[in-house]
Amino acid sequence: MLTREKSEEREYRELAECAAKSAETLGRQRAEEKCDFRTDFQRDRDRIIHSKALRRLMHKTQVFIARDEDHFRTRLTHTLEVAQISRTIARALRLNEDLTEAIAMGHDLGHTPFGHAGERELARVYPGGFAHNVQSRRVCDVLESNAERRGMNLTEEVRDGILNHTGDGLPFTLEGRIVRIADRMAYVNHDADDAIRSGIIMEDELPKSVTDVLGTTTGRRINTLTRDMALASDGTGDIRQSETCMRAMNELRAFLFERVYYSERVAKEGERFEIEKVVPALYEYYLHNPDRLPGEYLWLADEYGPAEAAKDHVASMTDRYAGEVYRTISNPCCTEQGL
Repeated sequence: MLTREKSEEREYRELAECAAKSAETLGRQRAEEKCDFRTDFQRDRDRIIHSKALRRLMHKTQVFIARDEDHFRTRLTHTLEVAQISRTIARALRLNEDLTEAIAMGHDLGHTPFGHAGERELARVYPGGFAHNVQSRRVCDVLESNAERRGMNLTEEVRDGILNHTGDGLPFTLEGRIVRIADRMAYVNHDADDAIRSGIIMEDELPKSVTDVLGTTTGRRINTLTRDMALASDGTGDIRQSETCMRAMNELRAFLFERVYYSERVAKEGERFEIEKVVPALYEYYLHNPDRLPGEYLWLADEYGPAEAAKDHVASMTDRYAGEVYRTISNPCCTEQGL
């Protein structure tokens, strides 16, 4: 029988010296009894996978809000793709796959409805601004609660990787640094693939300087970048990309910002869903009516104040639910009846 202790011993035998070892975790926010069979990092991964916040990502926009078919990516499919890329690199470098997967599965839990457009609107109206990486850790620390505990009570290594998968901070584990780069690798290539599928751009419009280095298909580009990061990082004690591949990936990202993320098509989809009205209206409604927050969020208004509770609830919404609530509160008859 494979017990937790045996799994921990196997990490010392098989993983690289620089890999994070679950037996040496910096610990959880609150002490708790260890699992008989799972390491602490495996347990963190499982808690994230079974969370409501992860399930909601299935109905949150990645880039394209108006999905006319079933093959465009959502926040959940993006998360799965980041986890797959990250585990492949961690395995090649003999780093801790369980820690890598836990960080990858949790990195986007705090994303708003309607993708980055929703995030920008919530950042505009919420005092102090809004950043999805900060909210992702708040989901893990506070919001994903149950009768047994507040938050998921994750290890410090996972919490750090989630918070620092983007922004100015750098994860203190190599596993977290893998996810930080793999996240960008995944979204620039898969967003390009969705943009081509939608007809916003054509495959042959991608910069030749990018395709010459990374490849002419999504699969080849992902393979090139994955292989490059493993080779560039091997034996260095850090997670790196070659200068050539990093430059090509950043050029593809810049191309997407110019031709896709700020394109007229994406902007029109945003206008169609009235994101600039929906998100602020929802926030203002719950800010001024905290008693109408769902039961699981009522205590947040008492402990953290109406502004943070309103922000937490709006950020948690799926695209569909946000639209339904907006239509309800915009109807004077429903509002008068407290609906």
